Amino acid sequence: MSDNKNSRFGILSLTAHQYRNSFKNILEFYLYSISVLTRFFSIPRKGGVSRLVLFRQILFTGCDALALMGFIAISTSALVILEVHQIMGQLGEGGLIHELIVVIVIRQLSSLFVALVVIARSGAAISTELGNMVVHQEIDLLHSFGISPLSYLVIPRVVGVVVSVLTLTLYFNFIAIVGGALFANFFYGMPVFNFIHQVIREMSFLDLLSPVIKSFLFGLAIGLISCFQGLKVKGASTEVPQRAIHSVVNSVMATVVLNIFVTLLEFL
Repeated sequence: MSDNKNSRFGILSLTAHQYRNSFKNILEFYLYSISVLTRFFSIPRKGGVSRLVLFRQILFTGCDALALMGFIAISTSALVILEVHQIMGQLGEGGLIHELIVVIVIRQLSSLFVALVVIARSGAAISTELGNMVVHQEIDLLHSFGISPLSYLVIPRVVGVVVSVLTLTLYFNFIAIVGGALFANFFYGMPVFNFIHQVIREMSFLDLLSPVIKSFLFGLAIGLISCFQGLKVKGASTEVPQRAIHSVVNSVMATVVLNIFVTLLEFL
């Protein structure tokens, strides 16, 4: 009997400890995010280091991902057109294909796919890079010189990720429309310019605004979470890959939650 009580007490203690750690991490992330956002407008105007970090982050996260995002955009648009045309054609509603392309690809999938690719490519890389800087005491060196790591390392990366996600989403939508038009013309004989014109006609202001808002929120969440997890490394090199995994998992969860939240707001 006493063993059962001890085991139940141990499980309850472990659960309570996990809840305390989770609450502590959430509070730390909240305070860290507030600190980063308040420091955003106080970046030194002559901060050459921060500008260099910003440009490198945009180059790695945005420019280097153009080929991959173009391939995913064409593939996504082609698959949607293939499936939708088959279903709508059988139902005699082939004209709805343009509206569904706008709703499915442009409004929903574009920003979400871009965010997932950025998380996989850049989120883990940012956490790993900052974690290694903590291990090699480079963060402490910045403190010794009176340089804020948030201003010179975190903020440029967050801004770079936000700009990259926004740009890649617009690029994704453009390639999806043009690639989808070429695909529809090749397989179903739809005129290319007529297809593009019909898609543009189906777009509303909300269809243009929704992916922009989502991209901004996704990029902000990915940048903040990735940098936070990297700076959470205590000093052991074995902790770096663990933080990179936490960065990916937390960023994916945040992206999905934000996507659902913004989508629900669209219907209010």
